Amino acid sequence: MEDVLDLYEEPYDPKRPTVCFDETSTQLIEDRREPLPPEPGKPGRYDYEYKRNGTQNLFMFFEPHTRWRHVEVTQQRTKQDFARQMKWLVEQQYPEAEIIRVAMDNLNTHKMGSLYEAFPPEEARGIAKRLRFHYTPKHGSWLNMAEIELSVFSRQCLSRRIADGETLKREIKALEDERNHTRSPIEWQFRSSDARSKLHRLYPSLSP
Repeated sequence: MEDVLDLYEEPYDPKRPTVCFDETSTQLIEDRREPLPPEPGKPGRYDYEYKRNGTQNLFMFFEPHTRWRHVEVTQQRTKQDFARQMKWLVEQQYPEAEIIRVAMDNLNTHKMGSLYEAFPPEEARGIAKRLRFHYTPKHGSWLNMAEIELSVFSRQCLSRRIADGETLKREIKALEDERNHTRSPIEWQFRSSDARSKLHRLYPSLSP
């Protein structure tokens, strides 16, 4: 926990950016009948019948200092999918960075080994050398700012029925562009000193 919190407190360094990473899935749901348009003072109304069109996965990147975020929509969330996201982060988003510190939860796909399952050893090692993973503790995924950003997208974009992947990508991209344009922040105020005070029961006791 303190490792992640200390990471958030470090000053911005473009050569060593800090990026929060998280993922979630969302259902594609198609209406059987056209929803009724909203009336003044009332929400739109949907028929209870619908068609499930599978699921899509959302990979979220969020850099706290620059207030940049990016969401990649994929069909799966395998080790290879995770590896491709890390490759993109290293080679496309931060080609000039020396080290990229990535804060994320300890999901079984979130391992350096995933790179070696997706790419030849030399390429995998080249990507791995520029990454440093910082894991949130078990039951502590709330320490990941990317999870907070995903909740914003869930409320503003994913709370209605979306029928297909292309529509989902357009909706996600529109919200991503809007939030990047306004540089919407996450006002993070929880620090290691707060953790030691408020979560003192979780710290080992040194008393005999």
